[in-house]
Amino acid sequence: MSRANRYVCCALSLTAVVTASCRQQTPPAVSHVTVAQAASLPADPADAVWDTAPEFIAKLILQDLVEPRLLNPSTAEARIRAITDGRQLAVRIAWADPAQNDLPGAGRFCDACAIQLPAKAEPTVPAPQMGEAGRPVEITYWSAAWQATVDGRGDTIQDIYPRANVDYYPFESRPLESDPDAKHAMEARYAPARALHNLMAGPRQTPVQDLIAEGPGSLAPAADASSTGQGRRTKDGWTVLISRRLPAGMTASAGTQVAFAVWDGGQDEVASRKMRTGWIPLMLQERR
Repeated sequence: MSRANRYVCCALSLTAVVTASCRQQTPPAVSHVTVAQAASLPADPADAVWDTAPEFIAKLILQDLVEPRLLNPSTAEARIRAITDGRQLAVRIAWADPAQNDLPGAGRFCDACAIQLPAKAEPTVPAPQMGEAGRPVEITYWSAAWQATVDGRGDTIQDIYPRANVDYYPFESRPLESDPDAKHAMEARYAPARALHNLMAGPRQTPVQDLIAEGPGSLAPAADASSTGQGRRTKDGWTVLISRRLPAGMTASAGTQVAFAVWDGGQDEVASRKMRTGWIPLMLQERR
């Protein structure tokens, strides 16, 4: 073999080695959300323990199947991490959002997110669009408005509309301050939802709510409301921690499915107007 040919062969061999090396350094595409296992769950969305959990980039799509549809894309993706202590499942959802929308009111909508899991582990999953008849899904919903209330912002008319001029509400009149029974009776008459401790009437004690659904239009409060949550505004959006019970039957060899949704209040997204995912496999990470 001539010297020139030897140079060509060496160059080709070196190119092949470099190419193979580059290919080995490219991480494989992640096709599922991996749940890291830890001795205890993080209590804050900024806890450093989240760095031990693999990150999944969930691409969001329009909810354009049922009315009211969302026709203009907004939030492109959500960054997902998950951790379990063997009993509870903690999921952190982070997404970019240039504006903080956490003040409710007429014509105003708030930022929010939700996770959804099948209510029952089965070989096949229900429809990702909030389940189907006879095959319910469990949903935990977080609202930026609820988070603001839990963090200490008031939820009275004066808090929401600082320039509103209200003499007083009947149940706030001074003569009733010395008569608790009469005050409660007046509250029941003029604010019945709050008197009945309706969660939607406030004041909120938690920024999340557990729901169950068997298809679009069937959303209802769940009987077992045990989930907790905490959201934090970041420099470029929101980071939300949602903790709920670990799905029954979920093991290292038998995972389940999960779906996510994000609402941008600044884009008038509310109820079914949202960005969402389809089902994504949810798998426990093997212990090392």
